[in-house]
Amino acid sequence: MTDLLYPAKPRPGDLVAVVSPSAGLPGLFPMPYELGLRRLREEFGLRVREYPTTRTMGATPRERAADLHAAFADPEVKAVIASIGGDDQITVLPHLDRELLRAHPKPFFGYSDNTNLLLFLRNAGIVAYHGGSVMVELGRPGAMHPLTEDSLRAALFTSGEYELTAPATYGDVNRPWEDPSTFDSEPESEPADGWFWHNGDRVVEGASWGGNLEIVSWLLMADREVGPADAYAGQVLFLETSEDMPRAQDVHWILRSMGERGLLRQFPALLMGRAKSWSFENRFGAEEKERYRKQQREAVLRALQVYAPDTMAVFDVDLGHTDPQLVIPVGGRIRVDGPARRIVVTY
Repeated sequence: MTDLLYPAKPRPGDLVAVVSPSAGLPGLFPMPYELGLRRLREEFGLRVREYPTTRTMGATPRERAADLHAAFADPEVKAVIASIGGDDQITVLPHLDRELLRAHPKPFFGYSDNTNLLLFLRNAGIVAYHGGSVMVELGRPGAMHPLTEDSLRAALFTSGEYELTAPATYGDVNRPWEDPSTFDSEPESEPADGWFWHNGDRVVEGASWGGNLEIVSWLLMADREVGPADAYAGQVLFLETSEDMPRAQDVHWILRSMGERGLLRQFPALLMGRAKSWSFENRFGAEEKERYRKQQREAVLRALQVYAPDTMAVFDVDLGHTDPQLVIPVGGRIRVDGPARRIVVTY
């Protein structure tokens, strides 16, 4: 694989687009959204432009695609940031003009359902950025998490290597966005175990591929944006799971299918995000949370044992739906240094 293009980065004072390619949730939950916009303006020093579907629930896939085209084609816009994820961005992909996006490359930030667009851009030859939504990371109650802010600033404004840091504490318990008191204080946190290394006896460096595991599975089922298995030989896989909290068995089944496709063995390294182990539907206590995360790790290891026994894996990397969140360049370079226990990405 030839190296992908890193689009030029914005600078303070530049204009960025805020879009909702999945769902117009800013219209339903304005408080975290407005807080995120305010931080973009006041703390990051950026100007913001919204589009017709940014706050519109029920916008059609074609309308959402039109907003993306407008944002990328506008020469004044220097980066594009997703408001949040959702669950049907896959329906937007057929309406996207790949040549238009390729002709106007810009840094795009988003995760979760935005895995669709991240991999679409990667296939257009453009490095994109997994992380940094307006409503969640920028709209975090109380203040942005310092590690999240540092990573997002580095990815948004700078180029070059950036070493990921394992946090001392983490959080995944949410409070209701419709309650103003939610925003009076920072979210709860608890002690974080360090990264868990498997086969960590080597150094692997390569372009990254992956995203949210559930969305990757949908793309595989729809046969979209996933190339032949050998196209990913020597690259670094990264995966994470959402607040839907898939069962360990489901995680195993998805990875087993990737193994049967010949995908897993192509990746000499896997970064597995810290599993979100609490949701409004599953209000787990400490023991249940720990058990859920352990079962997911064991499910991943079972699949690796069969399909990619030599792959190095690092678990509980903060790259997904938990807090803090570290930004991962999609299609960018990642170096996973097992002996030194270091992970370095290139923004």
